[in-house]
Amino acid sequence: MGSGQVTDWQGKHVTVAGLGVSGVPAAKVLHGLGARVTVVNDGDDARAREQAAALEALGVTVRLGDGATLPEGTELVVTAPGWQPDKPLFLAAERAGVPVWGDVELAWRLRGTVPGKPVAPWLCVTGTNGKTTTTQMLASILRAAGLRTAAVGNIGVSLLDAVLGEEPYDVLAVELSSYQLHWAPSLRAHSAAVLNLAPDHLDWHGSMEAYARDKGRVYEGNQVACVYNVADKATEDLVREADVEEGCRAIGFTLGTPGPSQLGVVEGILVDRAFVENRRESAQELAEVSDVNPPAPHNIANALAAAALARAFGVPPQAVRDGLRAFTPDAHRIAHVADVDGVAYVDDSKATNTHAAEASLAAYGSIVWIAGGLAKGATFDELVARSAGRLRGVVLIGADRALIREALARHAPEVPVVDLDRTDTGAMLQAVQEAARLAQPGDTVLLAPACASMDMFANYNKRGDAFAEAVRELGAGA
Repeated sequence: MGSGQVTDWQGKHVTVAGLGVSGVPAAKVLHGLGARVTVVNDGDDARAREQAAALEALGVTVRLGDGATLPEGTELVVTAPGWQPDKPLFLAAERAGVPVWGDVELAWRLRGTVPGKPVAPWLCVTGTNGKTTTTQMLASILRAAGLRTAAVGNIGVSLLDAVLGEEPYDVLAVELSSYQLHWAPSLRAHSAAVLNLAPDHLDWHGSMEAYARDKGRVYEGNQVACVYNVADKATEDLVREADVEEGCRAIGFTLGTPGPSQLGVVEGILVDRAFVENRRESAQELAEVSDVNPPAPHNIANALAAAALARAFGVPPQAVRDGLRAFTPDAHRIAHVADVDGVAYVDDSKATNTHAAEASLAAYGSIVWIAGGLAKGATFDELVARSAGRLRGVVLIGADRALIREALARHAPEVPVVDLDRTDTGAMLQAVQEAARLAQPGDTVLLAPACASMDMFANYNKRGDAFAEAVRELGAGA
């Protein structure tokens, strides 16, 4: 199974690793193509048994509680993206010379197999933070240009559905995680962007170098543009290392004045000096900063990256403006909840790592910061040192709050800290009340936890909902 399309799946022995949002559709698709599919799964809970029963009714073999053993005769493994590369199943596959693909790789190989359906180019987005917002902005811009598109991949429509469904697309806006890229060796995008690089998921990748290498895979074989962040040299380094198509260009985005082959900001205007006739001497206005929602610095950077990918695809300037105006951010991403007694309350529960939290903190001048949760191996010294001057006070919650408290003691000893020794869900109401006590009119109370939520909440959405409910309660009593 080389790097080309696979046209005949009849009778091929394929092992799908993992049930869930990618494993079940992959198993169904492969079975439908005539492959002999075996699904292996570590877990054996009620949900897994329910999924297994549905697949077995179709004729798929399922092994629950045994994700380590490679079934005999396997010719290909298709894995859920979250399965770590050092799992025994993959080591056994490597020893046997059996290739391992992720669901993204499978979708890439299946392009062009639906008769009469056009093969849509992929515009890909990855990075530690901002992927979802940028991909959704890109899709909004492409739609504003009259193109048939969807935000797919790590969000929105499943890539397998996008590739194999009846809906015809002109182009796809594809969000890709580092996990997905690790398992997608033959992916070749029209154009791609790495938004930023900061330590994340190092427990999975094993090192920062391996994490960066997997992110950099998105640039391999790019045809038109490799979009990088001028403020993050590591992204430009990945472009330099990539093996791209002849004529593919490096395109930077910056919050400053852009140079040739860059997009940037001049006097409140997003401008393009990359996709214009005379980029040495002229620039094309695309949109105003006020067209970006919300106009926080890191979100303007997201908009510039989305605009760069859209312009690489030939989208006219007006569509960039119209697409950005039409874009509405997801919940829990710098969402203004309410103003109470002259204090703004902002929910950025999606800031689940230090890099995202730093970008969020940089958007406001005087902040009471609500932080804490599961640190996932992160350290907080750099975040606190860079943000100390903006902090009116800090309220800490969650299992690993001591790590943030110690960083505050080292780098912001004068900032008042309330340490709530609670990990129950009711802690959020107390956290908001304590933040309100610390805040002064004109301040922002910002939930930007810099940590994962699973110690206290089912997910970051539930954490953000709890914050919003606590703010509403505070407002009702004001």
